[in-house]
Amino acid sequence: QVQLVESGGGLVQAGESLRLSCAASGRTFGGYDMGWFRQGPGKEREIVAGISRSGGWTYYSNSVKGRFTASRDDARNTIYLQMNGLEPEDTAVYYCNAVIEYYSGSQPLFPWGQGTQVTVSS
Repeated sequence: QVQLVESGGGLVQAGESLRLSCAASGRTFGGYDMGWFRQGPGKEREIVAGISRSGGWTYYSNSVKGRFTASRDDARNTIYLQMNGLEPEDTAVYYCNAVIEYYSGSQPLFPWGQGTQVTVSS
């Protein structure tokens, strides 16, 4: 069974940046579209970014578009989420997962990892 491990979260002030990483054991990312999800306090888990198998296409939710950038490095079997201009509303636990389509988070394929906490203060 594949295990997903997210890292890179932390406590930052508004306007600062973080770079999240997601690595997996057991399977290569090369054959999958991948997504970044988050679950804020009192909210449902939602997809905020996705990247196609080739890396040639990306998706971003309206709330993060223009501030977040998803990327992948198949040689390292790792995906990334560069988060710039962080806002308090971005405070959440961030997760990664493989998805059927990079622009939709409706069908995650692997068991969820523990996620990584991002806290943005004002």
